[in-house]
Amino acid sequence: MAATAFAASSTAAAMLSGARLPVPGSAVLIPPRLVPASPPFLLPLPWFLFADVCRFSSLRVRASSSSEESSGSVQTDELLADLKGKWDSIENKSTVFLYGGGAIVAVWLSSIIVGAVNSVPLLPKIMELVGLGYTGWFVYRYLLFKESRKELASDIESLKKKIVGTAE
Repeated sequence: MAATAFAASSTAAAMLSGARLPVPGSAVLIPPRLVPASPPFLLPLPWFLFADVCRFSSLRVRASSSSEESSGSVQTDELLADLKGKWDSIENKSTVFLYGGGAIVAVWLSSIIVGAVNSVPLLPKIMELVGLGYTGWFVYRYLLFKESRKELASDIESLKKKIVGTAE
């Protein structure tokens, strides 16, 4: 009777700890695990001291004040009113839907292409090196010196004017 209870408890402990179960009919018994596994540097400390560590991981705290919430709702209302005014001023709404759908398809296709390139064994590391090299060149060319930063700012401003349509 006691052997059966020990075998049942050892089987349950083996299932919980991920150990292999004995083949039925064999005489191998797995002793139950009473203490959870811990790294070697924690072995002298009792395991129940660390039982509360996982309990606080789901605790979420959000702090806000009433002035932040009211100003946030005002900004949201202004944003929605601005978007509604811009949407009403658009004459050809079907073109907006066509461009939006095209943008979604383009993002989807680019994610497929990036996934395919990422599956090639050596290509992601080469692309990473190319990206690091380009970043270094960009920093040297546009961000390192004061004159080149002014040039970059003027290029960005001219691009903004081209996009908005207020070109000189």
